[in-house]
Amino acid sequence: MQVKTLHLEAEEAKIIYQETAGLAIITIARPQAKNALTANMWTQLRNIALRVLDNPKNKVLIIRGKGENFTAGSDIKEFDSISLEQAEEAFIHMEKTISTIERLPIPTIGVINGPAMGAGLELALACDIRIGSEKAKMGIPVGKLGITLNNKFAQRLVQLIGPAATKDLVFTGRMYKAEDAFRVGMLNYLVAEKDLQKYMIRMGKLVAGMSPESLLAVKTSVQECVDSVPSLWQGSTPFVGNDFAEGCRAFVEKRQPNFVRQI
Repeated sequence: MQVKTLHLEAEEAKIIYQETAGLAIITIARPQAKNALTANMWTQLRNIALRVLDNPKNKVLIIRGKGENFTAGSDIKEFDSISLEQAEEAFIHMEKTISTIERLPIPTIGVINGPAMGAGLELALACDIRIGSEKAKMGIPVGKLGITLNNKFAQRLVQLIGPAATKDLVFTGRMYKAEDAFRVGMLNYLVAEKDLQKYMIRMGKLVAGMSPESLLAVKTSVQECVDSVPSLWQGSTPFVGNDFAEGCRAFVEKRQPNFVRQI
C-alpha cells in the first residue's frame, strides 16, 4: 500500500495529508490545544481540501483529529490578541473553508474520537458522513464567548436536529455525548474507539467503490434541496462586538464572562 504524506507546519501545529488506495485523509494535529485551528490553519485546511481533487484516484476524503479530539474549533486565544476587524476576517475564512469541504464533488467522512466543538462541530457537520467513538462529544458553546451564529452555521444545525434543539444547544451550552449525538443524527455511525481506524478505512473503501457519478448526482441534488430552503435571517457578522471581546478575555483568564445586555 503506497501512502503519500504531507506535513504542513503552522504555529506549532500540523495538518497531515495522506493518500492511500483511493482515500485522501486529513488529520488535524495540534493536541496541545485540543486541535484548535488558527486562522492560518483554516486557510491551509481549505487549500489541502482543494488539493485532494488534483489526484483523480482520490474517491473519498476523510477528516479526523489527532488523539482524543476532533477539533475544538477556532483558537479563541488567537482572537483575544487581534482586532474585531481581523477576527471578522478570520471568521469569513473559516466559513469559506467549511463550505468548501461541504461542497467538494467527492464524498467526505468525518471521524470523531473526542470533542468537536464550535466551528469544529460545523466542520464535522459539513462532512457527508460522520463516524464517532464513545469518546465523541459535540456542542457549540458560542453563548459563553459572545459569538453569534450566522445563517449558514444555524442552517446546518436546524436542518439536522431542528429549531428547538438548536436553540437549546446554544442557550444552555450543553454538549451531546456520543450516544446522544448518534440519536439526533449528528453521528451516522457509533463504534468502539478500538475499532475506529479499521471502521474508517472500511467505510471509506465501501463509499469509494460506488459510482462516482451517482454519488455526485445525489450530493448535488441534496445540496440543492438545502440551498432552496429560505433563511429568515441573513446575518453577515458572526459575532457581537462587546460580548465577543469579553467572552474571549474571560476564556483566556479562565473565568466566567460578565456580559451586559445592550439597551
